[in-house]
Amino acid sequence: MSARAEDVPDLVIRSRRAVLPGKEGPAAVAVRDGKIVGVHAHDARLNAAEQVDLGDVALLPGLVDTHVHVNEPGRTHWEGFASATRAAAAGGVTTIVDMPLNSLPPTVNAEALAVKRSAADGRCAVDVAFWGGAIPGNVADLRALHEAGVRGFKCFLSPSGVEEFPPLDTDGLRAAMVEIASFDGLLVVHAEDPALLADPVGPRYPEFLDSRPGEAERRAVERVAALAAETGVRAHILHVSSALCLEPLARARRQGIRLTAETCPHYLTLVAEEVPEGATQFKCCPPIRAAANRDELWRGLADGVLGCVVSDHSPSTPDLKVPDFAAAWGGISSLQLGLTAVWTEAARRGHGLGDVVRWMATSPAELAGLRGKGAIVEGADADLVAFDADAVHTVDVARLHHRNPVTPYHGRTLTGVVRTTWLRGRAVGKGFGGVLL
Repeated sequence: MSARAEDVPDLVIRSRRAVLPGKEGPAAVAVRDGKIVGVHAHDARLNAAEQVDLGDVALLPGLVDTHVHVNEPGRTHWEGFASATRAAAAGGVTTIVDMPLNSLPPTVNAEALAVKRSAADGRCAVDVAFWGGAIPGNVADLRALHEAGVRGFKCFLSPSGVEEFPPLDTDGLRAAMVEIASFDGLLVVHAEDPALLADPVGPRYPEFLDSRPGEAERRAVERVAALAAETGVRAHILHVSSALCLEPLARARRQGIRLTAETCPHYLTLVAEEVPEGATQFKCCPPIRAAANRDELWRGLADGVLGCVVSDHSPSTPDLKVPDFAAAWGGISSLQLGLTAVWTEAARRGHGLGDVVRWMATSPAELAGLRGKGAIVEGADADLVAFDADAVHTVDVARLHHRNPVTPYHGRTLTGVVRTTWLRGRAVGKGFGGVLL
């Protein structure tokens, strides 16, 4: 009996190196109406309108980047939905979650979320979800934001860098946690203790690094853990740069506190000792630290203390990256390069593609509650990436898709090239096929 027309896949993709949950090996992935309808043996006889054989090129689930500053509306000259999502697709990222600050207005109430959604509508090459913001005075707005569909709430414990998104003090943090816990939401925290931060005493990188010590991160993580235990809220520590955070994070997990954490490609691949004089494209907050610290972060990933690796893509115009680390805007532009940067270092340290997929796709999707994302399984969205894991390329900032040509990776040789990205079964080209989640 022949298959019914409605059961025939639209697309079958074969790879001898498919990264599936818990294993890597040959497979054929069948897609219909934007969903994965079967994961079969590599040599399975499957009819489809389109057949793609990747050979030894790896097939990954589309990455999920839960830490992206798109900045539109209001600062679209820094970055925008069209340029950011093109960069995401080129880097194998099929879903991003946009941060609530650096846009104007910031996403701190349901009305601002509607403005953000309107700015994004029809301009996205990949799927886009949104974080809300928790700032002083908006506790009453958090439930409405949650009901409007944000994936959780971002807050700062130290100054954010923009005056319209001020930090929470201890009382404000507790109040936000109590409210968010009442509807089992998620609070994601920029964790640096402002009492331990200072203005840099000079323009060079060592002076900037000294102004934001790792102990500031550790102390803030301990405060978040204590309040999360008190309130029962789900909490997540953003962009861990200091290995001093690993012990309090591990302790919180042992105690059953609902606290998770992430790190970023730049903390795993770049080191303070190699930051060139005046090269403020390397400036971010918290800062890139020493090589020994980087080694400890990798151990934190291997041990599961750090669960996610996401970009913290925080771009700006070149004029804000003045060659003075005390004055320059702090933010790394890396959305298109995260997969290749992390894979280059992960492979050198003995990790496999399955590890990278867990850190950069599966775990971020779980964090943000994005069902159907982050894994090659039947029923999931057919968000897929052909990744040539052995190809080598040199980064040319002029060939990146984000809006402004600034990145610390310019000129670096990386391993791994994204050959094709599919969003719900369609190869991503120049069009805008993403949806707002």
